[in-house]
Amino acid sequence: MFEEKRSILEPAGALALAGAEAYCRFYNLKDENVVAITSGANMNFDRLRLVTELANIGRQQEAVLTTFIPEVPGSIKQFCNLVGPISITEFKYRYDSKKDRALVLYSVGVHTKIELQDMMDRMKLFQLETLEFTNNDMVKDHLRHLMGGRSNVENELLCRFTFPERRGSLVQFLDVISPRWNISLFHYRSQGETGANVLIGIQVSSNELNEFRCSANDLGYDYEIESDNEGFQLLMR
Repeated sequence: MFEEKRSILEPAGALALAGAEAYCRFYNLKDENVVAITSGANMNFDRLRLVTELANIGRQQEAVLTTFIPEVPGSIKQFCNLVGPISITEFKYRYDSKKDRALVLYSVGVHTKIELQDMMDRMKLFQLETLEFTNNDMVKDHLRHLMGGRSNVENELLCRFTFPERRGSLVQFLDVISPRWNISLFHYRSQGETGANVLIGIQVSSNELNEFRCSANDLGYDYEIESDNEGFQLLMR
């Protein structure tokens, strides 16, 4: 509705439109006039946030997945290369030195099921176990927000970067950082703005700090070091 008419419906108001689409698919109706009575008067900012979270998934334009990657430097870069041309809209990872494999939770923007299956086949070819949770309400509503947690990571430098909201900006970052330094934390969610606020943990020893700053400055992305942030010390250490 929004893409065609630039009108936003409340979830209950859009139910009639969803039902009409399902009816046409079930009876294979084409070139017919179908009327759906909709409403949008009860829209507010809380409901708008819900709509933005559910719309792409409901239209099967976004998929939620998990992939197990080796807990070694450079594995995130390899993972992103395997995702390929598909846009990553969400990415959550936390380093755990006690495990051989790390679990990455992420969302990707897809246009067709074939496109998604091709990406999953690439992961399988490199023996990276991948599971889809697009239709799992528990993961979408709760568990996606509980990834990671406390972890005692040696020489961890916490940074907030502003990535350009364009395809390839993550790979460009990894080309500079990985595998020179190990990434210990990564949190990103696309907000549809010109710049994406990304929280990243990187293992940088004290004698490498100047080298890291030079590399980060050459990258050209705005960033701030947040290692002394009280919230980080309390919740993630």
